[in-house]
Amino acid sequence: MRIMLDTNLLISMFVFPNDHMNRIKRVLLADHQILLCTYVVEELKDVVARKFPRKSAEIDWFLQSFPFTLIYTPEQFEPDSYPSIRDMADLPILVSAILGDADILVTSDKDFDDIEIEKPEILSPREFLAIYG
Repeated sequence: MRIMLDTNLLISMFVFPNDHMNRIKRVLLADHQILLCTYVVEELKDVVARKFPRKSAEIDWFLQSFPFTLIYTPEQFEPDSYPSIRDMADLPILVSAILGDADILVTSDKDFDDIEIEKPEILSPREFLAIYG
């Protein structure tokens, strides 16, 4: 399956690795194609630089050691062509997941909870592990 990851999950894996995050990573790496979009990669770098500056030098190493397919996030798109989302700042992630043909989007961002969409299936990290782990 093609599984796209949101910024919050990557930050948890990178900044706060624990057994739960390591288990998710093992499941992802075992049987799935991991997708990251350009928007998430840039957001990850920005958040780490701003909130965890000591970790900034390691972010490129983390990304290089994590096998993923990069999906281009379009700079312009018609918002009305996509499902509505509570926080419009998250719309580029949803658009990238749709255009990148992701089967699943894993995120702990509550702004994705109310989205009515068949594909990608939107799961929290715990839901993902309960189903696929």
